[in-house]
Amino acid sequence: MHAAWDEVYWLFGCSLIAEEARLYADAGTDPDHPWRPHRVVERVEEARDVISLILEPADGRRAPHRTGQYVAVAVDLPDGTRQPRQYTISSSTPEAALRVTVKRVRGADGAPDGQVSTWLHENAHVGTVLDVSQPAGDLLLDDSDDALVLISAGIGITPVAAMVDDLARRRPDRPVRLFHVDREPDTHALVSDVRDRAQRMSDLRSLTWYTAGGTEGPAVRSGRMDLADIDLPQAPRVFLCGPLPFMQAIRSALTARGIAPERIEYEVFGPDLWARQPKSGAA
Repeated sequence: MHAAWDEVYWLFGCSLIAEEARLYADAGTDPDHPWRPHRVVERVEEARDVISLILEPADGRRAPHRTGQYVAVAVDLPDGTRQPRQYTISSSTPEAALRVTVKRVRGADGAPDGQVSTWLHENAHVGTVLDVSQPAGDLLLDDSDDALVLISAGIGITPVAAMVDDLARRRPDRPVRLFHVDREPDTHALVSDVRDRAQRMSDLRSLTWYTAGGTEGPAVRSGRMDLADIDLPQAPRVFLCGPLPFMQAIRSALTARGIAPERIEYEVFGPDLWARQPKSGAA
């Protein structure tokens, strides 16, 4: 039995290595040197503890990316270690400079602060050079006519922002329902960008929840996200991005509403803002 499992792991490992090699080949990247220096050309304070960094490759050769992909950013920390972290590309133009949006992770209940996010917030300014990987990831916006339901929590807004940006440019008539939950307006990143793009779309409806309360309006509610009384399109494609417990709860709510599990794609982002109040299919 152990030998059989060893073979399974070996075959799985080989498939991952082959896929990684294919990605490097498609991008024209030397697998022995996967990092490319990028210079910060702009820094934007998006929300409390959230910044966006606009990154240009030092050699001037921009790597195209698809909407929904991410890059890894590697930094050398004061203790001498080198740490990479993955950040979604939060804008959509394939040949443009990369925008990554970074939430500073502050430790709570005895947990340490996030090392890389803290370093980037304190040290990544215009002119800083960072090592960046090629774009990767399979949480991708498609070109079908299916209605979209985009659901995010906290910094999970980053792929949603990129998708809305893409749709506003290329498919402004595609039906979209946009649902987001955050602690409060001051922590809601990229909100102005998303609202600006949404105004260019003919069939987009949005609703936001703030768990800290105190904010109500036609498109804003207090408390946890609750989709029980929300009109949803028939058989939509769903993208779900946020902390794991949030996604588990929302996925259960969606399947209870009759949305097939295989229509739900997801990506985990950040610590759990849901508890203080989570890939597609059968996970």
